[in-house]
Amino acid sequence: MASSFGQTVRVSVFGQSHSAAIGVCVDGRPAGEAVDQGPLACVIAPPPTGGRPWATPRREQDAPEVLCGLNPQGRTCGAPLAMEIRNTNTRPQDYDNLRTHPRPGHADYTASVRYGGEQDPTGGGHFSGRLTAPLCAAGGVCLQVLERRGIRVGAHLSRLAQVDDARFDPVSVSAEDLAAPGAKDFPVIDDEAGRLMRERIDRARGEADSVGGVIECAAIGMPAGVGAPMFDGLENWLARALFGIPAVKGVEFGAGFAASDLRGSQDNDPFVIEGGAVRCATNNAGGINGGISNGMPLVVRVAIKPTSSIGVPQRTVDLARGVQDELVVRGRHDPCIAPRAVPVVEAVVGCVLLDALMSNPATLPEALS
Repeated sequence: MASSFGQTVRVSVFGQSHSAAIGVCVDGRPAGEAVDQGPLACVIAPPPTGGRPWATPRREQDAPEVLCGLNPQGRTCGAPLAMEIRNTNTRPQDYDNLRTHPRPGHADYTASVRYGGEQDPTGGGHFSGRLTAPLCAAGGVCLQVLERRGIRVGAHLSRLAQVDDARFDPVSVSAEDLAAPGAKDFPVIDDEAGRLMRERIDRARGEADSVGGVIECAAIGMPAGVGAPMFDGLENWLARALFGIPAVKGVEFGAGFAASDLRGSQDNDPFVIEGGAVRCATNNAGGINGGISNGMPLVVRVAIKPTSSIGVPQRTVDLARGVQDELVVRGRHDPCIAPRAVPVVEAVVGCVLLDALMSNPATLPEALS
C-alpha cells in the first residue's frame, strides 16, 4: 500500500482501525528541534472528548508515544521520528459481515478486489479515518517547526450541509485569525453559522443519515519561490497529500472553480509594492503562481463527502452468493466527518509545507538551512 508522502520530509503511516496500534514515522526533519509532546494529543483527531452530536461514540485516549527520534533533551536527533497510538476501544464484531457485504461509498469492495480478499475489513482497516490520528501527530511536529520560523497554518469549517461560514481574508489573514476557530469547540469563524451547522448534523443523525462539508485552510509566512512548475508544483504536493485523507473528494486553491466564472481582468492578482516588498492586491491564485509560492497567504479548500457508514438501509451485494442484498451499517460512526477533519487538514498542510521548504534550499528560512 502506498502509505507515504513527501520528498525530503517523508511521512509514513501504519496500522489499521482495529489493529493493536496505529502510528507514523517522520524522516528528514531538521535535527535539534524541540518537540513539545503535550500539544500533539490535542491536535490529533478524533479528540478524546465525547458527548458531541457530530462525533462517533468511539473514544480513544490518542496520546502518541514517541518510540524513537528524540535525544534525551527532547529534541530531534536526526534519526526517523516514530510515534505510536494504541487502539484500546475496538469492536471488530461490528464488521463481521463486511467481507461479503461491501458498504456503499466505502473501499470495502475495491479493497477486496485489489488485495484478493486479504484486506482487514474491521472499521475500514487501513482505509479508515482512524488513520488520521497519526497524520495529526506528524503534522503537530511539523507545525511546531514551521511556527518557530513565522509560518502559521489554520483551518475552519467553511461550509457544511449548505450552511456557509465566513471566509478567511485571503489578502490579510492574521495568525490570530488562523488560530481562533481551532480554539472553539466547533471550528468556525461565525458562531451563528456554527449553530446552524450543528442543527443540520443533529437532524441527519436523527434520520440515521450523514452530511458533508468544506474545510478552508490558510498558511501565512511562506516565502516566495517555493515549488516548481508543471508536475512538481506546490499545488501538486498539497493536493496529493490532501487526497490521502479519507473522505476528501475535492481540492481547490484560491478562487478555485469560481475562477472559471471570472474574466481575466477580475481573476488576475495585480502586483503592488508594500513596505518595500512585492505583494498582490488580491489573492485569487491562493498564494501560488505556476506551482510556486508568491509570498501571499496560501489558501486551499477541501471538500469532505458525507460519512458513508449510515443507518439507512442501502442496496449492496452478497459477494459470497453473487446476489443482490440489503445492508444496514452497524457500529459507531460520525454523522459528519468534516468538523473533526479540520485539524487533519491543518496537519497535512503543515507536513507538506515543511517538506517543500526543506526541498527548496534557496528559499529556506535561515534557521532551517
